[in-house]
Amino acid sequence: MKITGADIIVECLIEEGVDTVFGYPGGQVIPLYDALYRNKGRIRHILTAHEQGASHAADGYARSTGRPGVCIATSGPGATNLVTGLATAYMDSVPMVAITGNVPMALLGKDSFQEVDIAGITLAITKHNYIVNRIEDLAATIREAFYIAKEGRPGPVLIDVPKNVQEGLYEFENEPVREVLPVQSRLKAKDLEAAVELIRSSERPMCYIGGGVIRSDSSDLVNQFIERIDAPVGSSLMGLGAVPASSERFTGMIGMHGTRLSNTSINGCDLLIVIGARFSDRVISKGSTFARQARIIQIDVDPAEFNKNIMTEIHIVADVKVALERLLAMLPEKLSHKAWMDEIAQKRRRFPVQVSTAASRPKEILEALESVLPEDSYITTEVGQHQMWAAQFLKGHKPRHFLTSGGLGTMGYGTGASIGTQVSHPGARVVNIAGDGSFRMNCNELATIARYQLPVIILVMNNHALGMVRQWQTLFYDRHYSETTLDTPLDWVTLAKAYGIEGMRLMPEDDPKEVLEKAVKLGKAVVIDAIIPTDDKVYPMVAPGASISDMIGFVDMESLD
Repeated sequence: MKITGADIIVECLIEEGVDTVFGYPGGQVIPLYDALYRNKGRIRHILTAHEQGASHAADGYARSTGRPGVCIATSGPGATNLVTGLATAYMDSVPMVAITGNVPMALLGKDSFQEVDIAGITLAITKHNYIVNRIEDLAATIREAFYIAKEGRPGPVLIDVPKNVQEGLYEFENEPVREVLPVQSRLKAKDLEAAVELIRSSERPMCYIGGGVIRSDSSDLVNQFIERIDAPVGSSLMGLGAVPASSERFTGMIGMHGTRLSNTSINGCDLLIVIGARFSDRVISKGSTFARQARIIQIDVDPAEFNKNIMTEIHIVADVKVALERLLAMLPEKLSHKAWMDEIAQKRRRFPVQVSTAASRPKEILEALESVLPEDSYITTEVGQHQMWAAQFLKGHKPRHFLTSGGLGTMGYGTGASIGTQVSHPGARVVNIAGDGSFRMNCNELATIARYQLPVIILVMNNHALGMVRQWQTLFYDRHYSETTLDTPLDWVTLAKAYGIEGMRLMPEDDPKEVLEKAVKLGKAVVIDAIIPTDDKVYPMVAPGASISDMIGFVDMESLD
């Protein structure tokens, strides 16, 4: 049966199991939106306030479900507005498919109205991208795009479809979805055997886990593995939730704003097993001193991450799940490292997570939030001090329940991500923890939250500053607060009410639990303007160029005895 290219796109999306798309219409996607209109009972479209919000919503949908998120934009400015969201997803290995319209083929390359080479623009920030110039190739391209987005190391894929291809007619038949199998073709027995030998001979092993553990749904296997080899485990920002924060083996986040316990343990272990993580600069800081005394095993699905920033001894190229299953099978007996684990326990007592003041308001607010939220709640964040406080002080993280921009550090990410998360989990509570600086960048998406009556809570940690930059200006730039003071008379409560959304204010003298509990019980969208001290800081912190063991803003409890 012959159908239009626009209908082929919709049929392929449904074939791939897509139930929701996020987007914004425009001239070069009118045929696609007409097809969505005719199929509104089969696939849901969420209209965002801005295309960047659509890309972040698709990202939040993907991170929280494990399924590819889909966003749609028209040509020119619509397509370029997706760029930041695509880069965010690319840096954090998030499966997404972005579909853009473009001018008809006859007008391509002629500087036509709203024409850009979006494939060229996004070449460096997508896993793959396509320009579909023949309707005959459309269905196969969409199917391949979804496969590429999911297989191996996940990532965003862009499909640019000229308007005449959307309007053309072609035969269409459904096909079974191509199965994505875990990567194991490059897994070598000799690498596994060498890894097992190092593990058996180690006296002070430590694991460092990242987002690859969560992406591969390997949290249970990681917890089995650290028990089997009797080792502590630290996490990157993207790996939070894979190991319960309550575990005696969990040392906390590693790196610039990690825990003193994690950072000193990394530089005290004799074997570092890196699982689904890369050696980002925010983790390793001064590379020449990072785990310098340890032999390093790295397990990753992407061989491009091997020996990129840190030299490693053994590389295991495979899906994390496959590699851990094989290693556990090769290590049937439980190992013991009692002296090392006793040392970890002693360090835990010495190095509690520090805050900038004796009674940190951000810590108090976040702990109150966690105490009133249901267990299955989801947290999204923007980027800045509030993001690091959320990572440090919220202890109930579960896999796929803590969503934040790691690699790109995108201010403006969290509100869109909360929309995608809430849409895909309608019965859950979703809270976006924002800074007033970040929320200024995306508060237009309150229109989306109001339009669809999404019960998202936005907690604005309002210090009237670009807090993280101000912290750096305080510590390293002689308190030159250049353009970081946000003294605009902006009332977030009144703004929320203008959108028909409940607004609350949490003043320094208020009981945060009382206000937050009220917000949670309302069961609808709420914006909470939480006033916090301007100069509360994120501690501990590693100064630029310093070793991760050389942290400022912490207290050695033994020195107080």
